[in-house]
Amino acid sequence: MSKGFVIAATHSGAGKSLISMALLRCFKRQNLQMAAAKTGPDYIDPAFHAKAIGGICYNYDLWAMNDASLNMVQTHLAKADMAIIEGVLGLFDGPIEGIGSTADVAAKLNLPVILVVDAGAMGQSVAALIHGFATYRKDVTIAAVIFNNIGTPRHEKMLRAAIEPLNIIVIGCLPRHKNMLLPSRHLGLVQADEMQDFETFINGAADYIEQHLDLGLLASKAGTLSANGKKAEFKLKPLGQKIAIAKDAAFTFIYPHIVTQWRQMGAEVSYFSPLNNELPNSDVDAVFLPGGYPELFAAELASKAELRIRLKQLAQNDKIIYGECGGYMAMGKALIDKQGVRHQMFDLLDLVTSFEQPKRQLGYRKLQHDSQLPWARNLFGHEFHYTHALEANGEPLFKAWDAQNVSHGNMGLQNGTIMGSYAHIIDVKGS
Repeated sequence: MSKGFVIAATHSGAGKSLISMALLRCFKRQNLQMAAAKTGPDYIDPAFHAKAIGGICYNYDLWAMNDASLNMVQTHLAKADMAIIEGVLGLFDGPIEGIGSTADVAAKLNLPVILVVDAGAMGQSVAALIHGFATYRKDVTIAAVIFNNIGTPRHEKMLRAAIEPLNIIVIGCLPRHKNMLLPSRHLGLVQADEMQDFETFINGAADYIEQHLDLGLLASKAGTLSANGKKAEFKLKPLGQKIAIAKDAAFTFIYPHIVTQWRQMGAEVSYFSPLNNELPNSDVDAVFLPGGYPELFAAELASKAELRIRLKQLAQNDKIIYGECGGYMAMGKALIDKQGVRHQMFDLLDLVTSFEQPKRQLGYRKLQHDSQLPWARNLFGHEFHYTHALEANGEPLFKAWDAQNVSHGNMGLQNGTIMGSYAHIIDVKGS
């Protein structure tokens, strides 16, 4: 059993990610064994949380993950002294069809919610806001609030007095602090591994949190999280017995639960860095090129002739070469960067992608396929990118629908054992 709570917010951008990772470091400094999870389909926040505790942060996605995956994550969280689950967007925001909001997660795990409120432009009206959040769903308990972006001591006093009749505890008030901002780019925060001064930053953030929040009071509001003892079979089968996964600043987006499950199913997983001139071993059965930022490293990737040759050799020997989003882009003939410069890619698919005129695509996807992927037909995933395909010729890999079952047509390409698309696969649901 573990103690735990969910960090949620009234809306996206209220500060819950920074507060979550700082709290993870705060409690870790108390010599507690910490566990972390992130609601929904996110890669970047979990990487920060993992670095904050020196461990792993799994996603917990009620819309896209099956019972076996959810049980695995819940059991992992329950083994720690304390677990913190960061929410997504606002507390009640999620897919229009089905479950998946932060509130849904709190209800399923029966954990209290700590609500982060950006009160920078609010006064007494904050009471009506919090009252609404606290009473909107009877199966969700808001145990306490954290006020963020506070201007003055007078402002703090006003906010505390406003919600006193609600009988909701205030854990603390965080003053505006220009140094408590994480750098970002077009897909969100800059990756954790790219911050050379991450330890300085996270320890400074933890010091800031300790100064302004009552951590003892917060810990007293935590609920109890038990392991889920139900046995269920993992459904997203390994791509092969020996899998090589690209991993560096250009290829970074892979869900930890997938690698954990593949290893538990007996697969041998290794990593290689294209940017560091590393190659997948010649004896692998499959190569996985995850999403990331190839558009920022297009010139470097264009120079990797040995990797291009190795991937083609593996494909000629009927080994699976599979790419998602950024990995899919790298499998094409060329990638056009933001300045309009064309760069040669790995030339595995008849595909040209461009970042010259960014166009955002975002949302959950239901996917069906008839391919050599060793996966069940019904896949659930997510799409989030700013590049687009200028040319995509060949047999499509998936038929795609969004969370409302609106058709998005064909997605991706396949050529024998060479396969990829813009979708990030999360799990298999159904048969």
